[in-house]
Amino acid sequence: MRIVVGQGSCGIAAGASKVYDAIEALIPNTDSELTFTGCIGMCFLEPIVDIYDGKELIKRLVKVQPTDAEKIIAFINGDKNAVNDIEICDDDKAFLEKQTRIALRHCGLINPEKIDEYIADDGYAALKKVLTTMTPEDVIDEIKLSGLAGRGGAGFPTWFKWNAARQSQGEEKYLICNADEGDPGAFMDRAVIESDPHNLIEGMLIGAYAIGAKEAVVYVRAEYPLAIIRLEKAIEQAKEKGLLGQNILGTDFSCEMRIKAGAGAFVCGEETALIESLQGERGMPRLKPPFPAQSGYWYKPSNINNVETFANVAWIMLNGGSAFSAMGTENSKGTKVFALTGKIKKGGLVEIPMGKTLRDVIFDIGGGIKNDAQFKAVQMGGPSGGCIPAHLLDTVIDYKALGATGAIMGSGGMVVMDESTCMVSMAQFFLDFTTKESCGKCIHCRIGTKRMNEILNRIVKGEGKDGDIELLEELCYSIKDGALCGLGQTAPNPVLTTIKYFRNEYEAHINEKKCPAHSCTELISYTINPELCKGCTLCARKCPVSAITGELKSAHKIDNDKCIKCGACYNNCKFNAITMD
Repeated sequence: MRIVVGQGSCGIAAGASKVYDAIEALIPNTDSELTFTGCIGMCFLEPIVDIYDGKELIKRLVKVQPTDAEKIIAFINGDKNAVNDIEICDDDKAFLEKQTRIALRHCGLINPEKIDEYIADDGYAALKKVLTTMTPEDVIDEIKLSGLAGRGGAGFPTWFKWNAARQSQGEEKYLICNADEGDPGAFMDRAVIESDPHNLIEGMLIGAYAIGAKEAVVYVRAEYPLAIIRLEKAIEQAKEKGLLGQNILGTDFSCEMRIKAGAGAFVCGEETALIESLQGERGMPRLKPPFPAQSGYWYKPSNINNVETFANVAWIMLNGGSAFSAMGTENSKGTKVFALTGKIKKGGLVEIPMGKTLRDVIFDIGGGIKNDAQFKAVQMGGPSGGCIPAHLLDTVIDYKALGATGAIMGSGGMVVMDESTCMVSMAQFFLDFTTKESCGKCIHCRIGTKRMNEILNRIVKGEGKDGDIELLEELCYSIKDGALCGLGQTAPNPVLTTIKYFRNEYEAHINEKKCPAHSCTELISYTINPELCKGCTLCARKCPVSAITGELKSAHKIDNDKCIKCGACYNNCKFNAITMD
């Protein structure tokens, strides 16, 4: 048998390395093999241990602790009931069963540090097919037939970018992978690189062949150390197999690949800012045109796509563009990966065909809202995206439908919120992020986002004024019209969509000095109902600043001048005597 421990970043953070070590200490007592894999996407169940008999998965164990190692060894040695208490339930199995996996097809199934496991599952077969039976034009035509659009956010047709770079004059061309995944709550690209690095390499090599590039670069954020380590190993293994470097697979095609660790600037997700960073300059966007296809890296023709885009390429080449385009909607083909986070029961990675609804993802796959709370909204596309409210839960997931709500597909972040989320505070969080991440090159973004952030800060502190909402809207449209790059042009989206769908919350903050979600600390007050208070003194004992006074078995009082709004009294009162306003 084979014991496989999931060791993506999420699994390691949950304790998978300790689980691996505990099993490793006992494995000599068996004739089984111990190995590891990447993230399968069920982050809510980590650490995960799979047990295989040959190629058949016979047990999936979840939330495994180091102390469970003895149970696992007992199962391997014949005790079939030893792991019953940590085996995955049928309801959680459905998380994967309801997905359609292309970009994530190997994630959590193969060892990302062993090229032979990738090759055994048709790895590099697409590259061989392309190099031996197809011209670069054939490859571009197949990508065009597939309808594959860039998965980094803009949704621009991949074939068009490849064709533009192909037709640009010059022998020196570059292919670049944008792995600078900066959206809060997004981790799709990280998971693909950590779990299936050879799939990325193969997709990039096919792209390099199509455009005529002899050098490929993966620009990955330095905050992804495990992804960088595994990708470095994968590149070395590919070179050893003759799959990278000179005369790949004995053909005339040669291509080198290297990694550039970026400093983590969000603006470097914009392709021209990324190019500047690659060249050793400060990451700041260029004026366009010229576009990278004409003048990119070192001012040579270049093509940039993100990790998920390249992760689809090998599958398309093997299965045909028409198989990919058969999935999805008229305007959005294939599948899309989402990072499902926030107030969700089953957080993790979800890959579904375009055309599913938000309800399908959040409730059918994600299991609904934590603690069965009321769904309020979902933020799509991170700081560049927008907020979609509960009454639009049946919105179809494709570029056009999501755009109509005021949000965007983005790279795939999907942050779920319940009734405890203050939408003004949420908008302020994203504006604070984009304000800090602005490169400062253009005035609209540098100053405009700062002014908006200042207004939002005032509102959440109860210092909002008449006309603030209208001023925010005016600033939003000015910034969208005047900003140089996508960061500034989309930064107002969280504010515009929350004003559009939750204007009443802004008005309550400004006019009533109240936060309907009871989330903004400065707008919360606690009072004790003397008729319900039993004088048990628990609230006074829990108060960290001694703001509550009263005698035993007598009604207590809160001094709101001392109260720091921590909520300890409210959360610990057993008689519901404390109210939060």
